[in-house]
Amino acid sequence: MNQRGRFITLEGGEGAGKSTLLAGLRDHLLQRGVNLLQVREPGGTGLGEAIRSIVLDPAHPHISPESELLLMFAARAQLVRERILPALDAGQWVLCDRYVDASYAYQGAGRGQPAERIAELERWACAGLKADLTLLLDLPVATGRARAAGRGEADRIEAEADAFFERVREAYRSRAEAEPRRFRVIDASQSADNVLQAAIAATADLFETAA
Repeated sequence: MNQRGRFITLEGGEGAGKSTLLAGLRDHLLQRGVNLLQVREPGGTGLGEAIRSIVLDPAHPHISPESELLLMFAARAQLVRERILPALDAGQWVLCDRYVDASYAYQGAGRGQPAERIAELERWACAGLKADLTLLLDLPVATGRARAAGRGEADRIEAEADAFFERVREAYRSRAEAEPRRFRVIDASQSADNVLQAAIAATADLFETAA
């Protein structure tokens, strides 16, 4: 029987460099012989990608905070059951671009949805699945917004005001402080190579526990 795989999630605000880190960390894990599945939120399944196109589309500016929260968890519930849990049970490692912490940050702190409501949805939708390691890319909002400005038209969430992203950042930092064993906070204002090296160092314990 395969040993259960490891579940790594990446979090951070806009312009934090998640895409660059995902590519570098994926290559590192593959070079170490890890059987890896990479997914994203919202997305990763047919249903999830359809939800992503709705939630991020600037043509839908009037989605209520409640609807946004439920849509995110609908996509998440499908991703967990269709792809993540089967992969972990088969011994694969899973690298996920955002997971449930994003809802506490964006729909919770950002949109004002109560943390207790999000926690109840997490219990119901996530089948008890928690990340083994969460890498939080942290940098000042102004720096991240400046980086993101060159990427083309902003999506529905990227178009929010700085105050929204300040709340998101503070929520992420608070969650990392509350769960130091799961989180590794990485200074995303460093060079991309330094960020990658910090992430690689953070995964070392996962290889020890998987041995």
